[in-house]
This record gives sequence, C-alpha cells and structure tokens, in this order.
Amino acid sequence: MRTLLAGCALLFSLPAAAAEVDQSAAVQALATPKTLLIDVRTAEEFAAGALPGASRISYEQIGTQIAGLAPDKDTPIVLYCRSGRRSSIAQDELSTLGYTHVINAGGYQELKTALALKD
Repeated sequence: MRTLLAGCALLFSLPAAAAEVDQSAAVQALATPKTLLIDVRTAEEFAAGALPGASRISYEQIGTQIAGLAPDKDTPIVLYCRSGRRSSIAQDELSTLGYTHVINAGGYQELKTALALKD
C-alpha cells in the first residue's frame, strides 16, 4: 500500500514540475540579439511555417544538439512548439543540463501573434 501511495504521489507531482509558458518573458527576451529561438516541433511542422530566425531541434534531440548552437549555458534561449508541451519537456531537459536562461514560449501560433502585437 505504501508503494502504491508513493507511486501516486510521484505521478501527481510530475505535471507540476512541467515548465510554465511565459510568453511575455519570451517576447522580451527575443528583443535582445543574443537570444536563441528554437522550434522543437517536427521537421514537417517547421516546414509548414516557423518564426523568422528560429532554429529547429526536435525536443527529443535537444539534449544532444543544443551545444552546437549554445555552448555557453548562460545564453538566453526561447523554445516553442505547437502547444507548449514539447517546449516544456525541452526546457526541463536544458535546465537539467545546466542552461540558466530558458523560456518556454508555448505554442507557435500564440507566440507568432504575441510577437506581431509587439510591433
């Protein structure tokens, strides 16, 4: 019974560990030239439309490919996907690797709209 309760507690705590979407912080960070914009969607999604200046690294490969774009772990990084779920996973992975300024911007369409409103 204790094992079941411990397992349930762990399971219910996982969504709370997911990174929250912060579009205002993403828009603000993207106003500085050193910020990297990374699309963590599939190649097909990226080909169908991506934000200007975005690099694509799938969320499954972010841990092994990020050093090629951001060897400095203090580089500001903004991540986006379709809904915010994959960018949240990628943000957690980058935080685990020691990256200090990673922002989950959420979904492509929402970030695109937020950036357009800023202009």
